[in-house]
Amino acid sequence: MSAAFLDRLDAIQQKKQSRLCVGLDPDPARFPSALLGDHSRAASAMRFNAAIIEATAPFACAYKLNLAFYENFAREGPRVIDETLGRIPPGTLVIADGKRADIGNSSRFYAAATFKRHAFDACTISPYMGADAVQSFLDYPGKAVFVLTRTTNPSADAFQKLTLAGGEPLYKRVAREAARWGAEAEGAAGLVAGATDPEALAQLREACPGLPFLVPGVGAQGGRAEEVVEAAGSGPVLVNSSRSILYAYDREYSNGFAEAAREAARDLQGRLWPEGEREKG
Repeated sequence: MSAAFLDRLDAIQQKKQSRLCVGLDPDPARFPSALLGDHSRAASAMRFNAAIIEATAPFACAYKLNLAFYENFAREGPRVIDETLGRIPPGTLVIADGKRADIGNSSRFYAAATFKRHAFDACTISPYMGADAVQSFLDYPGKAVFVLTRTTNPSADAFQKLTLAGGEPLYKRVAREAARWGAEAEGAAGLVAGATDPEALAQLREACPGLPFLVPGVGAQGGRAEEVVEAAGSGPVLVNSSRSILYAYDREYSNGFAEAAREAARDLQGRLWPEGEREKG
């Protein structure tokens, strides 16, 4: 596994004393009315993202862009992505959340769009098609691929908890395969594991002690920061929060949306980096 991404992750986390990843998922239907005005939805999204980034940058070591929200802006979507990336402070990691994977030229072009066209630092990938659907993404030195491993959406167990020979659940096999894919690759492999199943998170950390984890689900989805920190152990981890930060404001006082996001990010950063660690850092 390439150490470059892990080195960058460790450096920014130590600098900011943070495991927080802020999800930039701009939903115009939830923007403060004062932000919309006469602007297009795409222009309003750029203004929203810029304000959120400025407010949360002191506390976030990474940002995650869910590509579905940007594709919703049609031909303006790539411009919103580029302008958003341009606002993020140097050294802060940026993740493309598209959960894409394919084979052959399709995979190669997906990877190029992610790491060359937009210059993201990492992405999320669906592993269902196997190693050859992931390899194109792992061919990029210094980048990371977070493989969907244990999600906690309502129907996830239909596949992820299937029992294989020897009694191993499918999600643990996925984790071990991801570790193997990344072991000799130019890029780094990591795992996506939901915050609302801390038992599975702890099992995955035991199985893959050195892999970086991307953990969604703290906040609006019900995951608890303290449980994630304990379950993830001493291995590298990024904890993503989107709605509970972006839309923390009281709609009756919508002009304060950035300040509300700042306070929510500050609070979560503190809970993800306990005081004892802060003193060591």
